[in-house]
Amino acid sequence: MTQPQTTSAAEPVLASGAPLSREHFAIAPGLVYVNHAAVGVLPVATRDALHAMIDDHAARGVLGTASRELSLPAYRRRIAAFVGGRGDEIALLRNTGDGATVIAQGLDLGPGDEVITGANEFGANAYPWLALRERGVTVTLIGAPQERMTPDVLRRYISSRTKVVAVSWVTFDDGYRHDLTALAGISHAHGALFVVDAIQGLGAFPLDVRATNVDAIYAGGAKWLMALQGVSFLWLRANLLDRIALRMPGWRSVEDIWNFLDYTQPPAPNASRYEGGTPNIAGALSLATSMDVLAGAGPDRIGPHVIALTDRLTEGLESRRWTIVGDRSRDDVKSGIVTFRREGADMIELGRQLQRDNGIVTTYRATGIRVAPHGHNTADDIDAILDALPA
Repeated sequence: MTQPQTTSAAEPVLASGAPLSREHFAIAPGLVYVNHAAVGVLPVATRDALHAMIDDHAARGVLGTASRELSLPAYRRRIAAFVGGRGDEIALLRNTGDGATVIAQGLDLGPGDEVITGANEFGANAYPWLALRERGVTVTLIGAPQERMTPDVLRRYISSRTKVVAVSWVTFDDGYRHDLTALAGISHAHGALFVVDAIQGLGAFPLDVRATNVDAIYAGGAKWLMALQGVSFLWLRANLLDRIALRMPGWRSVEDIWNFLDYTQPPAPNASRYEGGTPNIAGALSLATSMDVLAGAGPDRIGPHVIALTDRLTEGLESRRWTIVGDRSRDDVKSGIVTFRREGADMIELGRQLQRDNGIVTTYRATGIRVAPHGHNTADDIDAILDALPA
């Protein structure tokens, strides 16, 4: 097998081994799983924790679920610790879009106000903001990917009318990684909130909400965080609780959830007020457990490993005359996502063939094949992809 050339910076990372040991996963033999931008694989520890909860629920009903329900504050603390926050700043929600919706609907925005986001945002971070047009809010779409939301570009668009800047940390289609710290600084200098859809970066790369100075992040658990589908979290800076109104209340939104008939009581004093009704407790358990696995491996080790893998892939693809979709011109804009294509090739059929004949699991669309390796993947996985492609 011909080894593709790697950069000198990447070689030590790959030589050191995968930061997430394969022993922590139960990936089926013969699969090359590089599809974490769609759905990640559950770590064994997460699978076992879920099995234990389900078995307990089956055997003892409420006696089996009660201990996990009582652990919700602990789950929030573990999730918060992963991003440098506090447990009282976490709301457990269903999906990424829920987090954006809590903020969009909770802010008092109307005619004369503006939200800035990108024209290539995934729907979870587009529709909640576009819905504000019904209130007379101007939603300005920066024309990405032709014009990325770089600091210089944002400075050209932002004004005193801008109340929110919303962006995906990593774009879902071509993997461009935004400079959160710089964008937050520009937003705040103009009096705007800076909020981030973190789903395509968090888990592959470390994120500290204090250091980056973001106002909110929201992310589903099912991709790079390797948790269940149908669970997400919102981290919201505590000083925004009184600014973001509770638009979708439920029985758990109040200060004392067990005082069922006191409808006059105030909202919960923390971000759990936005959860509404009973949250996805199994999902929260999966999210906290998988984050523990990632934290144990070290996000500061996972990120460089993922970049080394994607560098190896792009260099091998380019040497074989495949076109890389997106910008990987600098290390700070690279991510764990690589999308590639070739003019005249049926990319959907090729993606199906890679999965059917070679066990290589990717996302394939007419616009290209998207590869998204994680911390358990190796150089051998990347080489298997390259070897399976037609000349």
